Amino acid sequence: MTKTVSGTRCAVIVGPYTSGKTTLLEALLHASGALQRKGSVNDGTTLGDGSVEARAHTMSVEPNVAGCDYLGQNWAFIDCPGSVELAQDTRGCLMAADVAVVVAEPELDRAVTVAPLLKFLDDFKIPHMIFINKMDKAAQRVRDILSALQGVSSRPLALRQVPIREGETTVGAVDLVSERAWRYREDEQSALIEMPDSVRERESEARQEMLETLADFDDGLLEQLLEDRVPASEEVYAQLEKDLAGDLVVPVFLGSAEHGNGIHRLFKALRHETPGVAETAERLGVSDSGPLAASIVKTFHLPHTGKINLARIWSGEVKEGMSLGGERLSGLLRMQGQHLEKFPLARPGDLVALGRMDNLATGQLVTEAGASAPGGPAWPEPLSPVYALSIRPVNRQDEVKLTASVAKLVEEDPSISLEHDAQAQEMRLWGQGEIHLQLAAEKLKNRYNVEVSTDRPHPAYCETIRRGIEQHARHKRQTGGHGQFADIKVKIEPMPRGSGFAFHDKIVGGAVPRQYIPAVEAGIRDFAVRGPLGFPVVDFAVTLHDGQFHAVDSSDMAFKTAGRLAMSEGLPKCDPVLLEPICEVAIHVPSEFTNKVHGLISGRRGQILGFDAREGWAGWDEVKAYMPQSELQDLIVELRSLTQGIGTFTWAFDHLQELQGRLADKVVGAREEQLVHS
Repeated sequence: MTKTVSGTRCAVIVGPYTSGKTTLLEALLHASGALQRKGSVNDGTTLGDGSVEARAHTMSVEPNVAGCDYLGQNWAFIDCPGSVELAQDTRGCLMAADVAVVVAEPELDRAVTVAPLLKFLDDFKIPHMIFINKMDKAAQRVRDILSALQGVSSRPLALRQVPIREGETTVGAVDLVSERAWRYREDEQSALIEMPDSVRERESEARQEMLETLADFDDGLLEQLLEDRVPASEEVYAQLEKDLAGDLVVPVFLGSAEHGNGIHRLFKALRHETPGVAETAERLGVSDSGPLAASIVKTFHLPHTGKINLARIWSGEVKEGMSLGGERLSGLLRMQGQHLEKFPLARPGDLVALGRMDNLATGQLVTEAGASAPGGPAWPEPLSPVYALSIRPVNRQDEVKLTASVAKLVEEDPSISLEHDAQAQEMRLWGQGEIHLQLAAEKLKNRYNVEVSTDRPHPAYCETIRRGIEQHARHKRQTGGHGQFADIKVKIEPMPRGSGFAFHDKIVGGAVPRQYIPAVEAGIRDFAVRGPLGFPVVDFAVTLHDGQFHAVDSSDMAFKTAGRLAMSEGLPKCDPVLLEPICEVAIHVPSEFTNKVHGLISGRRGQILGFDAREGWAGWDEVKAYMPQSELQDLIVELRSLTQGIGTFTWAFDHLQELQGRLADKVVGAREEQLVHS
């Protein structure tokens, strides 16, 4: 059966790190004839992963785009990074997909690593199939692997093939719809063979299971099964196509991308069953009947090329020189790995790069009326930051250049953000993890010639007082002509946690003229920015109740200085104490890792508040806790280490809490050293 679809179709290849996505892209392009020779990830010879950073880390660090023709059908592929720290790119590119190919490894304990991907695909109703890669190295039975994968999928899995084994080696597979057997050949189309007797029983059993899965969504097919009638292959293919388009069933295929095994079977399934661009546009709520509709799915800033926006065309035509989103399109390009070639005309389904469209951004829907705000239609929100580094340019003259360069990184990847912390006097780069921000620093150096040094950010420590005092302060100076004179008496008192700062005016009889009282408060506030321990002072009150002035020598500046003097002399006597910020943290992990999370929290001075099932996530827990902000710096690193890379958390500041003892001494000592060298 051949499906006729107009326009280019788009398949997005996703999966965990090391699952073999880039190798699968190479194999698909080789099978189509677009590549004469497959490249190697380890050798750095693949079509994708051509950037300096990708070569250095031997992994995908940004989406790889390529296209080909297979049996008369045009295809656009996007190979997404596998690292969980680079998931923002994956989420955006999936919004362009007619179908997603989830690459999984044939290991039972690795099945959980695809859970977040499958959840995202189901949340956005994106049709997807699973390709179990590296079957040449599989040690477990396919039925057990399928069971493990089913445990992390909310949609039923439909196994489409069973393996043919000779000893411990997988040498071929039987297609469960056509019931044809195929023997693998290295990087070639498999050879049709007679089904071995050793696999007949398993094939019959697996086929029945596949049909029963499909029958849950079709009464006609169910009726045939109940009457012990064998449905025609054409009916089964039609039902698979329908169920895939509706994200009702997830077909599962087997193979080895490294050796080209099962690639043509996968490609033909994509060709026959993947929805077309019109169906995808309808799923996204985009009209495919207007003069123009296109989604910006990824922004790149490329050396020697500048800004380009990767766009999927839903309707209409796009050509160089036309107006898009209020700008003139200066270039229409097709991406083939790192190679860009001019493209005369883009039609529905095409995946093209729009050159130098400065006003366009990832997540926008572009129509003849202009460009929408980023985020439509139904665009995923940027991932919340979980890791930060303090950054500064090695060359101080690059400070302005650094800000502009980071802005370009944020355009490419909205899960990166930059903030300036006035208290710590540092710029913080936020992202999804250590590797994520390391890559950002490398891009700043390699692409924008801005080298940065990085360090751990400083938590927002504060200090307060535990007892009150009366303090008298006099500022008197004679310098010739008008001098300076101010005399005040204040009461300094602690306040409840979270109260901030309060200033009270209790002056009577004009002891301090009204015009000078705001200056006293200003001096107090100035000193409170850096108290006796070196941190901002909070949760205290100052009452001005008496003082003296001089008709000639008193001034705003004199009373401001007196206010500062009262604080500098009085606060050290008020039993100052360090306050550390405490955050409320919600940690999300599969249930089997919940016990490990309890130990992680207690080991970081955390206080567990409770745990519950994570809403909308079958088999996941949410553990809530109070944790010191200082313990969150590398929390994501340890959490991912404990959960095969898929645990995550959200956090928000909750309150300040006293910190005493050796830890407090260490923090204060580090602050003193910082102030000396600042």
